[in-house]
Amino acid sequence: MAKRHSAEGFILVGGVVKPHGIRGEFCMKSHADSPSLFDAVDTLYLQDGARPQQPVSITSWREHKEFILVTVKGVTDRDQADRLRGRSVLVREEDLPEPDEGEHYLYQMIGCRVVLEDGTEVGELTGYYETGEQDTWVIVNDAGTEILLPAVPEFVLDIDLDAETILIEPPEGLLDLYLNPDPPKKKKKRTPPRRKKQS
Repeated sequence: MAKRHSAEGFILVGGVVKPHGIRGEFCMKSHADSPSLFDAVDTLYLQDGARPQQPVSITSWREHKEFILVTVKGVTDRDQADRLRGRSVLVREEDLPEPDEGEHYLYQMIGCRVVLEDGTEVGELTGYYETGEQDTWVIVNDAGTEILLPAVPEFVLDIDLDAETILIEPPEGLLDLYLNPDPPKKKKKRTPPRRKKQS
């Protein structure tokens, strides 16, 4: 699913999947590019649907397979951890560490115009999907067509947050795939088999 802001001033960084063990640790699916984010923040905010965010202090975290295992103050057994299942995990925007030079947080790019080198406008970056080793950006054009672009350096040439513009060079044929899809082929009518008359 494409991810966007969850609440004003908060950034979605993951979701609670299930408890782990019996001492209150829980598995979290992380949307952060680097798990070291959890070294830089002391407080996570858990959100259940439209209810207010609940602040929790991180006591420890570690990587485990494709998950982050987290323990927080006040959650000490499996039942308490299980009650957090399905909650969104957010951090305050102001708590995020400054990105390195030339790097950007994905949430900062949502709403930017996406253009080609010749100035042709492709659409607006509205969200992204996690797909294994890389992110896939969701770009929506004026007609409402959704275009999926692998967000790798060879296709993303420049990001200018001041101008709110992202310059891309998509792989050959990608835009045609979304903008000029082949019309569906007509299926041949199948003649039903004739029943043989019993003699």
